[in-house]
Amino acid sequence: MGDIETTRQALAKGLVIPACPLALDARRKLDERRQRALFRYYRAAGAGGIAVGVHTTQFAIHDPKVGLLEPVLALAAEEWHPFTPGSVRIAGICGGLRQALREAALARRLGFDAGLISMAALKSAHEDALVEHCKAVAEIIPIFGFYLQPLAGGRVLPFDFWRRFAEIPSVVAIKIAPFNRYQTLEVIRAVAESGRDDISLYTGNDDNIVLDLLTLFRFQVAGRPVERRIVGGLLGHWSVWTSNAVELHAECRKLVCSGAPIPQNLLRLAAEVTDSNAALFDAANGYAGCIPGLHQVLCRQGLLEGAWCLDPAETVSPGQLEQIERVYRDYPHLNDDSFVEEHRHEWLR
Repeated sequence: MGDIETTRQALAKGLVIPACPLALDARRKLDERRQRALFRYYRAAGAGGIAVGVHTTQFAIHDPKVGLLEPVLALAAEEWHPFTPGSVRIAGICGGLRQALREAALARRLGFDAGLISMAALKSAHEDALVEHCKAVAEIIPIFGFYLQPLAGGRVLPFDFWRRFAEIPSVVAIKIAPFNRYQTLEVIRAVAESGRDDISLYTGNDDNIVLDLLTLFRFQVAGRPVERRIVGGLLGHWSVWTSNAVELHAECRKLVCSGAPIPQNLLRLAAEVTDSNAALFDAANGYAGCIPGLHQVLCRQGLLEGAWCLDPAETVSPGQLEQIERVYRDYPHLNDDSFVEEHRHEWLR
């Protein structure tokens, strides 16, 4: 694990951080060979980091009875380091305080750079308790805030929470993923009003990726304008078609840093990415098939053997495969099948 300032500097540049899926075999046991292949794919695609133990990896791995959290984190730590200097490794941290502290200590021991804190287990906790929870974890490992949308197990986190969260010294970034523009703006405004310019903002809004990356957010703070940008993404959507995502992110960063007008073709592409996400994430069915949808793409590319989830009932929704076929047909420039085909045998060695 690098020091906190090195992590801050890396995140501030703006990174593509895929939220990594879980590779299982037909017995629903960890497929180590294919899990390693996924990490190698993301590294080869040019991703600037990896997030493991997060929603896309299936929160069930945090259950001690499942027993997969440490093995998967250990594989990620082994595959990602030391090949990618300047990148970051993010570990998902879940549960009540005792569990969260245990998982933070594990992530630190394995060399992860920050912990992405889920509040899913604290749905009825008072705001004061949430802040204290985050402070306690931050004593062990730098923290990456996480606004997870309620449909995926999160809770509404008001402006006042984020304003107080931004005062925790070892906060390095926030993943904003409520899939809600009002709530997204609240998080950014809270960081702007905190005066912190060392907290990087990352989109987790898989329904609004490109526009999040292109938008300049400006607020009046104590009578003066304060500007903030979302510089990168920590996204389940970027766990597939990753090499194209890296190119798109680089294009967005180059454009906003230049101050040039946003071209119409990029706005059109923003809509295409959102439409493809609707198919992959199963938006029509309340995101019920979001993880199996991503697995289907990775199976199609030969990186996963099957689309199995830990829960046998977690499968694609009726009609979802047809929607995935539709976006493959309508937006062939979004997928990176040829890149995967060229290198897959190297990653599966």
